[in-house]
Amino acid sequence: MCGIVGYIGKRKAYPILIKGLHRLEYRGYDSAGVALINEAGQLNVYKAKGKVAELEAFCAEKDTRGCIGIAHTRWATHGEPNTINAHPHYSESERLAIIHNGIIENYAVLKAGLMEQGYTFKSDTDTEVLVQLIEYTQVNQHVDLKTAVQLALQQVIGAYAIAILDKEHPDTLIAARKGSPLVVGIGEEEYFLASDATPIVEYTDKVIYIEDEEVVVIHPVTDNPSPVTVTTINNVTKTPEIKRLELSLSQLEKGGYPHFMLKEIFEQPRTLTDSMRGRVNVRQDNIALSGFIDNKDRFLNAKRIIITACGTSWHAGLIAMYAIEEFAQIPVEVEYSSEFRYRKPVINKDDVVIAISQSGETADTLAAIQLAKSKGAFIFSICNVVGASIPRVSDSGCYTHVGPEIGVASTKAFTAQVVALTMLALCIGREKAKMSPVTGNPSPLTEEQFVRIVRELGQIPDKIERVLGQNKRIADFSKTFTYAQNFIYLGRGYNFPVAMEGALKLKEISYIHAEGYPAAEMKHGPIALISQEMPVVVVAPHCGTYEKVVSNIQEIKARKGRVIAVVTEGDELVSKIADYIIEVPETEECLTPLLTVIPLQLLAYHIAVVKGCDVDQPRNLAKSVTVE
Repeated sequence: MCGIVGYIGKRKAYPILIKGLHRLEYRGYDSAGVALINEAGQLNVYKAKGKVAELEAFCAEKDTRGCIGIAHTRWATHGEPNTINAHPHYSESERLAIIHNGIIENYAVLKAGLMEQGYTFKSDTDTEVLVQLIEYTQVNQHVDLKTAVQLALQQVIGAYAIAILDKEHPDTLIAARKGSPLVVGIGEEEYFLASDATPIVEYTDKVIYIEDEEVVVIHPVTDNPSPVTVTTINNVTKTPEIKRLELSLSQLEKGGYPHFMLKEIFEQPRTLTDSMRGRVNVRQDNIALSGFIDNKDRFLNAKRIIITACGTSWHAGLIAMYAIEEFAQIPVEVEYSSEFRYRKPVINKDDVVIAISQSGETADTLAAIQLAKSKGAFIFSICNVVGASIPRVSDSGCYTHVGPEIGVASTKAFTAQVVALTMLALCIGREKAKMSPVTGNPSPLTEEQFVRIVRELGQIPDKIERVLGQNKRIADFSKTFTYAQNFIYLGRGYNFPVAMEGALKLKEISYIHAEGYPAAEMKHGPIALISQEMPVVVVAPHCGTYEKVVSNIQEIKARKGRVIAVVTEGDELVSKIADYIIEVPETEECLTPLLTVIPLQLLAYHIAVVKGCDVDQPRNLAKSVTVE
């Protein structure tokens, strides 16, 4: 979850590294640091607790010369967030400096062995153990730095993306990865290193994605015909593949919005249009998903579909469960990746496993699908970041194409995931319907219903625009609820996961405790919490369970609860009993989450802003969870 950036070339490294850290700050912001080798061969390390701006202030009067450097923004795992535990870390002799994203699980054993050899440690981090191990290996086995890195990493259990400087070799940058992302940017006589492409796009559109257990050496001296070499930790030479980035600099800017989160909420009409482009053909009443078309038999013959994800992506998976079971009549299980990977799950060769991850690097989800793949299951991934680890190890998949999501609290990624999963459910259901005359088992999805939903999908971006038009009114009444210590969110059917997603958004960015429940479950415990001080958000579009949700609202009002209701335009019943209503346009029931979630995103955003919270970088969180 930490952010790594490196540079080697002819320009001054420090400005490039600092700008890169700002772009990577969504990955962690507990502390930040930079290491530079200047023209005199000095290796200078500067660190500061807090955000990148604190590091900039600290470095204002420091020697920041040099055309090679590495930098890091931290999300703390081992050791509390402070300057000592911030990266980079020196080796014992201060010849080497390292930055690291990941967790070294056996660091305690390695540290004990190094202490027996007389090594001392200044920090509480596992990262300092790794740089000491590399130096120990280099000195005692009389090998070069690359070999020392390879040999040291063979002893490591865990995940890592690392970058290392050696002041004895100021023309070389070395990096390696396993389980944590790392990309090399190829410029004109200059090279970049980063956790993802966001710090690189300003300088080049050519990148190399480093694979697990690979070590990259960047040595761009004039007479070197191969300035970038890649080997495994076992010294097997690999041929790096250069790919082009599909990312623009404008996507990384706020574009006049006060926060990335608000910008990304308002981008959803466009991002959903992009997600459906080339896939949803309203004129021909058709959906074409290549990942499904190429693997149709695996889906149609599946005895079970397992969806695995974390956080917001897990909520998208729950919505997909409703759609797949309704349209395709295939049993679906939705699993938290963090639990699925450890509970010895029963996985069969005729199972389809759908992995959902915005970043494509979520450690638990990656481990879960590797487990499922080892059992012979077919892996289909829903991801946003092209070239990420999860789509690379999947058998097939679907990119959501929403562009970079910088705000830590996911918004546009969620709706794009729901669209992708809905399209997949419809494709499976339609093919099942074609098989019905042969199998004798009728499909619940009729052609008429399929066409109606496809046409409605084409209308969703415009309908989201209408919901966004209520932003000011939501902002105004959100001020009323900053006093609250707790919230309850209620929904049924397709909108039960929306209630959980709304509660998660509020927790993430406003630090107000909130829980999402199925509306009917309120009577089985949560109703005891209802009072004038307990706001209740009810997702109540005019769908199949509407009357029952109305009854739940009446039960809340009878106990003096304050109700914020999300209703269908023209609703006359709930609007009379709720304290506040937010209207969404009418749509197909399976598509209602795409509309009902928008007011909940705005509600959470505005409450957090009024409370003075940092909505883009909420405390203790980071965007891409690449560690357990």
